Amino acid sequence: MQPIENVILDLGGVLLNLSFAKTEAAFKALGLENFNTHFSQFKANPLFEDLETGRVSPTEFLAHFRNETGIKATDEAIVDAWNAMLLDFPEERIDWLRGLPAKYNVFLYSNTNAIHHDSFQENFAGNFPGRSFDDHFKTAYYSHTLGKRKPYAESYLTLIADAGIDASRTIFIDDTFINIEGAQAAGLQAIHLEPGKTVLDLGI
Repeated sequence: MQPIENVILDLGGVLLNLSFAKTEAAFKALGLENFNTHFSQFKANPLFEDLETGRVSPTEFLAHFRNETGIKATDEAIVDAWNAMLLDFPEERIDWLRGLPAKYNVFLYSNTNAIHHDSFQENFAGNFPGRSFDDHFKTAYYSHTLGKRKPYAESYLTLIADAGIDASRTIFIDDTFINIEGAQAAGLQAIHLEPGKTVLDLGI
């Protein structure tokens, strides 16, 4: 195993706590009883992937969501419900993150979309004023601006080339195993952050 020079971190479930149940409850309050069914469909639907790779706008996605679900809520209400899954950045994880650059070049790679991006950036700024979230990384890569998403190996290869890093000296940390497999296929070392574990348990 090559010595580690670079660390690439996932966002949701790694630095930012998530709760899909909160978004399900928020949509139920708006009259959508079977959000999990629709969410699963969207995950398999090319339009959801298009949102996460920036090929469709939030406005287009919201129109599709409303058409498919029959929900009568406003765009603002749908956005608020969609963002309800985005919880907090635990302070101890941010302290850990801020210590990493003393040892590694630190990058972020997150599958996200413009709707969630605006929300978690505002969340972070409100709780950790004085330094933006993205300033904690040499580069923060987001799928909706990169134009590619995990778990496809091609997306990691694009990131590696853009960052100018050696994959064999880079470790990728994610809480979703299929993303770990994609990273390994691209030549990265990888750690699966299993349920119940946090980055503080990794010893890096």
